Amino acid sequence: MNDRPAADGPADPMDTIAAQWRRERPDLDLSALGVLGRLSRAAALVSARVDAVLAEHGLRGGEFDVLAALRRAGEPYTLIPSELADTLMMTRAGMTGRIDRLERAGLVERRIDPADRRSFLVALTAEGLRAIDGVLADHADNLARITGVLDPETADGLDRALRLMLRGLEGSPGAG
Repeated sequence: MNDRPAADGPADPMDTIAAQWRRERPDLDLSALGVLGRLSRAAALVSARVDAVLAEHGLRGGEFDVLAALRRAGEPYTLIPSELADTLMMTRAGMTGRIDRLERAGLVERRIDPADRRSFLVALTAEGLRAIDGVLADHADNLARITGVLDPETADGLDRALRLMLRGLEGSPGAG
């Protein structure tokens, strides 16, 4: 059970919780508790720090995700809404709300799709391109600060471990 203080640091709240469960329910295998509890807590803390940087730029996480997906698409920074929804693993209805907010803010625009006049494209405006490029530098710095406590070998190991875990979760029955 990986729930005891590591050689590289003092006990944390997950160590206390695991010890309490070992005492109260020694019959249960709760060996994953420490890893998943810490992963959950880390995700919440990372999310809060990312949200804070995005808020400094007047964006919410979902809006940033749309702008970033359009920017990553390359010139002309345009995708159809279903591609955006698929890329961001969300519903078409949820995507419509995000596009509406970004369009009102002048960061994206809807254009008729010349290949299919029944459909439309979502494109970054010049203001949207400036906005996403501006926030990306601060976002990248923030991510580097967050992971800066890890040496490169540890960061690589964590990346590999999380990739394996996600493959198992996404490929297992009942996975969303």
